[in-house]
Amino acid sequence: MIRVLIADDQGMVRTGFTAFLGTQPDIEVVGEAVNGLEAVARAAELRPDVVLMDVRMPEMDGLEATRLVLAHTPTKILILTTFDLDDYVYEALRAGASGFLLKDASAQQLVEAVRVVAAGEALLAPSVTKRLISEFARLGGPRTPSVRRLPDLTERETEVLALIAQGLSNGEIAGRLIVSEQTVKTHVGRILAKLGLRDRAQAIVFAYETGLVRPGE
Repeated sequence: MIRVLIADDQGMVRTGFTAFLGTQPDIEVVGEAVNGLEAVARAAELRPDVVLMDVRMPEMDGLEATRLVLAHTPTKILILTTFDLDDYVYEALRAGASGFLLKDASAQQLVEAVRVVAAGEALLAPSVTKRLISEFARLGGPRTPSVRRLPDLTERETEVLALIAQGLSNGEIAGRLIVSEQTVKTHVGRILAKLGLRDRAQAIVFAYETGLVRPGE
């Protein structure tokens, strides 16, 4: 059972999402929060598997709440946003969010998003990945010298990480490298474990911040 906390200052959004998710046999909405402060408190109390976190909330915004929640729990954060090119994309990923969901998403998209994030995968639409890349370009690229081979990773793992950073799915990476999708999943798991990363979202940020991949590549 996937336990979900919904944090949003709009009552209609909370009610709608609770209704959608409540119809699923494998998902349980364990609580709601009306602002960032309450989201942090409720997450600590309930220890949900996934928090649906709105960005713009009173008392404390969703970004700060995300940082605080992830500092004390293994909960996955799925950011709720009105626009897929929201200005908060970059900071939300750096804060540790596992993905993004548009508030006007269909009931099926909402359910699948919760399942994907709960399973440890990142939910990054191509438009979100492009936004992240453009943000790195705007900020002037990596903060450290370019690194073409990471000492902790094998050559193939480094190659897979670079492709993850370009927004490719496991299936697309498998096609590019001419290996099975299961082999790619194994590589991804090892990359995350070796680098101490939570999911693909953090892997993308890591790849750009270390200079493994540069905007435009």
